[in-house]
Amino acid sequence: MLHALRRLGVLSACCLTLFGGEALAKEVAVIHPYQQSESSSVLHERLAAAAPDLDRRVLGTAIDAMQCAVAGGAKPAERLAVIDFSLPSTEQRLWIFDLKHHRLLLQDLVAHGQGSGDNYARQFSNVEGSHQSSIGLFRTQESYIGQHGYSLRMDGLEPGFNDLARQRAIVIHPADYVDPSWISRHGRIGRSHGCPAVRPEVASMVVDSLKGGQFMFSWYPDDHWLASSTLINCPHRTEKGLVAARN
Repeated sequence: MLHALRRLGVLSACCLTLFGGEALAKEVAVIHPYQQSESSSVLHERLAAAAPDLDRRVLGTAIDAMQCAVAGGAKPAERLAVIDFSLPSTEQRLWIFDLKHHRLLLQDLVAHGQGSGDNYARQFSNVEGSHQSSIGLFRTQESYIGQHGYSLRMDGLEPGFNDLARQRAIVIHPADYVDPSWISRHGRIGRSHGCPAVRPEVASMVVDSLKGGQFMFSWYPDDHWLASSTLINCPHRTEKGLVAARN
């Protein structure tokens, strides 16, 4: 309990630099922009150094899924959010990275769905009305003002696991129940209807950092997902890494 409260310090970014990729020669394969100057393993090492509390396997899987999406034609992103749903809700299990500068912009609490579990999320769904969280890679989209305030819509990129996120209204939004004071009273923070809800104090920063086509990756060691996800088990992977179609 004390450990969870002690770790509730928030890192913030004073400025965010927009991604500006350089054009590659047409005869060269198009690779993930961060592989143009560094390997996937280097990116992993640098982000891991910035977020030592984040499990290295979780981070590596998030990077692989993101790079596979880009290799398959998705637009490169400037930032990556990672949620480790194997951790209890009392832990800071949300990380947001600046990919270009290898900086950790935020580590904080995040809620899971009521149908997923109590303090620990153990069940996940892509079904509307399940009130469960979804796992896999998401693309964040437009911000809006809704019933919860300043929020962010996103689209799931993994058929069968999270591709109904928009239909289910799975969004990032502020919630009063994402509060460390709940931990001493209830043994957990509050739960959502499946949305990755965040503390109101950081919600604007989270939405502003992630809106406009960034990546968010939600992890849980689900055997079926790990074995069948086409982003984790990337069809674009070669001996030389992740590559997209040639120009």
